[in-house]
Amino acid sequence: MPAMEQNLRVPGPTPLPTEALEAQSAPMIDHRGAEFGELLREISTGLAELIGTSGDVLLLTASGSGALEAAVVNVLSPGDRVLAVTIGSFGDRFAKIASAFGAEVERFEVPWGVAADPQALAAHLAANPPYHAVLLTHNETSTGVTNPLRELAAAVRIAPGDPLVVVDGISGLGAMPFEMDAWGIDLVVSASQKAWMGSPGIAIAALGERAWTATETARMPRVYWDFGEARTWAAKGQTPWTPAVSVLFGLRVGVRRLVAEGREQTWARHAAIAAAVQAGLEALGLQLVAAPQNRSTTVTAAWLPDGLEWAPFNAAMRAKGLVVAGGQGAWSGRILRFGHMGGVGIDEMCEAVRIMGETLGEQGRQADPAGAVRTMREVFEARQPAPVG
Repeated sequence: MPAMEQNLRVPGPTPLPTEALEAQSAPMIDHRGAEFGELLREISTGLAELIGTSGDVLLLTASGSGALEAAVVNVLSPGDRVLAVTIGSFGDRFAKIASAFGAEVERFEVPWGVAADPQALAAHLAANPPYHAVLLTHNETSTGVTNPLRELAAAVRIAPGDPLVVVDGISGLGAMPFEMDAWGIDLVVSASQKAWMGSPGIAIAALGERAWTATETARMPRVYWDFGEARTWAAKGQTPWTPAVSVLFGLRVGVRRLVAEGREQTWARHAAIAAAVQAGLEALGLQLVAAPQNRSTTVTAAWLPDGLEWAPFNAAMRAKGLVVAGGQGAWSGRILRFGHMGGVGIDEMCEAVRIMGETLGEQGRQADPAGAVRTMREVFEARQPAPVG
């Protein structure tokens, strides 16, 4: 009996285009040869264009959390004063990694479900001794909230001591507006399995000149994560260690698709899809976590209705082929998280919301799946970007 086709709507890994899946089945190549050098340079160059930087883009074989650790150990030393602006689980993780390697981490904590306030951050920075770096989260998938990153970065850049601006861009880059150089961001990391439409396994790090200067004096231990080594080998078209070659084959497809689509078109497509999903979930009677101005365009979080138990609800959706994510930490069993990034289109979004509405009805909740889908299509049609060309 054939397996049921899955509608994967988690915040990563994301469904892959057929072309990327096919590319990943290609035979292995010599990772010290010319063919691999072309592969590495094409991906890095495309990512730099999409991120908006003239700086170096390095590819490491790791998860997104590996990218966070690499960022920390390359620009910080034990004892450095660091401010971690955290609005959720992944902001907490960034802070935890920096603390584990000996940084003196102070947390600028914002209640979950709320974005950081640039004016409040600026006031905090002005009222405290200088920090060596400020850790920011672009898009927090644990809550479905996007930070006003440009404004937060601007607040950091005028702070006493001129701290580094270090960004977790794992779930935002490639799907929403981001201008590394123009916004004054020194270091940003991402990962292949999010909006880039690759499989898990490749971490991405983009560094500006200030970040490179920091690597020269940073004293945290690093071998595998050493950006200097990665830069030296990248100049030769290689990586210091054995790379995830198959993942890179697929990632090249995702990067090519995004470059061909164009950044603004990609951002507009994600915004239209997100608006449709959010309207559809609200039409099912769900309350969204984030305020409208801070809602993510890659993942939407919604509160579970009072009395609705996550485990049976989730199991019933999965039995129909719909896979969404639950809450994390203190919000486990309280919210659901619906991913919509990468090679997404309106049809699979509508099907997911239809299944969710149908399941809510089976769980004794009032829901109109057909009406929710109509609402989604109306919102998408009003918001979808004009075709390129």
